[in-house]
Amino acid sequence: MRKIVVMSVVLSLLCVYQSNGQVGKFLKNVKNSVTQDLLGSKSDKPQESPEPPCACDPAELVMELGKLRIDYSELRIDVLDDGTILLRDNMDDNYYIYKNGVTDGPFKPDNQRVRQIELLLEGDADPESLFTIYKDYISKSDGRYQITFDGTKYGPYARIDKFILSKSRDKFAAIVVETELMSEDEGKKLEEAINNASSNQEKMELAMRYSQLIQQRMAAGGGVDGISSKIVTNAASNADDMLIASGGQFYNNLKYDDILVWMYDKVTDLSGKTVIVFSDGMGCIPENMFISSDNSRYACYNYGTLRFSDGKELSELFNPHLVKEGGKIYIAYMYYSPKKSSILQCRIPF
Repeated sequence: MRKIVVMSVVLSLLCVYQSNGQVGKFLKNVKNSVTQDLLGSKSDKPQESPEPPCACDPAELVMELGKLRIDYSELRIDVLDDGTILLRDNMDDNYYIYKNGVTDGPFKPDNQRVRQIELLLEGDADPESLFTIYKDYISKSDGRYQITFDGTKYGPYARIDKFILSKSRDKFAAIVVETELMSEDEGKKLEEAINNASSNQEKMELAMRYSQLIQQRMAAGGGVDGISSKIVTNAASNADDMLIASGGQFYNNLKYDDILVWMYDKVTDLSGKTVIVFSDGMGCIPENMFISSDNSRYACYNYGTLRFSDGKELSELFNPHLVKEGGKIYIAYMYYSPKKSSILQCRIPF
């Protein structure tokens, strides 16, 4: 009976492995251990699972899962720019918050601290979310948004589609639209009015009325330029042309304390100068790419493996991110230690 129960646990863990990319190859060690239990072993002495290839010594302790009785395979982990870590135990729907060596929790999803962190973790938030997150920089009046940064005002705008800050908060970049030809509510009203029109003539008149309104708004907003997305930043920039012509987007995670523009084959700064050219074979995406402080190398993270442009690889890790300590930049990452039943963190000069 015991072996049947153990096998069911293995199968359930393997299902979790398929759906949770953060677990990496940890379950490989669990599977091997249980296989020995099922088939028998030459030695009755328990065999300890080895540490993952990415393990380092010394390593920083993040959380002792054994004490909290948390199953690592049921854990989701997110890291904020300031080093705050949000851990969610998917099994019990409990949250833990780690910062500066202290772990608080468990909390439930409706906890105010948890909700605020999850809001900050959102990527491309809608204008209302951006207004909430960056209320010290974005204000709203009469349905339009204005950016105030270091005493300078930018706008107002019909929409702010993206807003990011450098880690030191001395630089910002935003994607804005100055004029919105038709709001979502107006579009719904037009569709409803046309559907309820009693004749084709009435439908034509409605369409003409809204067409004239759109033309008036376009003229008032400066023509096509007024309805197009553009970059606004306090840094010297000619990134508008890059954004439109090449589909560039800016990110604040690529390099520590900087905002860079991601293109399909390279990364530039806001002035248009190429910072680094990367290879397709690395499998880079902007959310999981890191550039060294001297621009000499970069690293890309995919499915538990961190690959460096100089050929080095580290596997069975998660949550790589850039940190600064003692004036030096490091790429930090976490891993699960079977030996200590804990989540540990390593740092590599970068």
